[in-house]
Amino acid sequence: MPRHGKDGKPMSRRPESGEFAAYYATYVNRVPHDDVLTVLAEQLRTVPQALHGISEEKSLHRYAPGKWSIRELLHHVNDCERVFAFRALWFARGFDSALPGFDENAGAVAAQSDLFPWADRVEEFTTVRRATLSLLRNLPDGAWTRQGIANGNPFSVRALAFIVAGHVEHHLAILRERYLGAGV
Repeated sequence: MPRHGKDGKPMSRRPESGEFAAYYATYVNRVPHDDVLTVLAEQLRTVPQALHGISEEKSLHRYAPGKWSIRELLHHVNDCERVFAFRALWFARGFDSALPGFDENAGAVAAQSDLFPWADRVEEFTTVRRATLSLLRNLPDGAWTRQGIANGNPFSVRALAFIVAGHVEHHLAILRERYLGAGV
């Protein structure tokens, strides 16, 4: 059951394995503690800081042929957050129709992220995250445990909040290890 934090806002405990497909356990497990709203708010500060030193030129770097550029990687993070937040909204409101999956690679091609300035991608992250936080902070307690089906898999609203936070952590690790660690 969700609990309230010191500020009176609803927070969620870590989701149980039946609240999300096994594939997403990697993301859920990357969230450092149970107060997912705090983690999401901290990322609003730490992610732009981590991206600050990446120049326009560096943002086009790919660590291998056929891999996304840094700019495409961030756009993917932004798009996925939008999708996961919409799923959370849909399930929180009690709509019972299943939601479709999506092809992240087709989305990356269609987005043409490399045509847009790097600073816009970073600003987009901040804008999307603020919207996600606003949604989650304003959910009634009972909404956190509501569930629905997306891409043929069950998800609770609570799990989706953790997936958003963990997905960002996952891609920040890839950015550090494969893109920036390569001397870029």
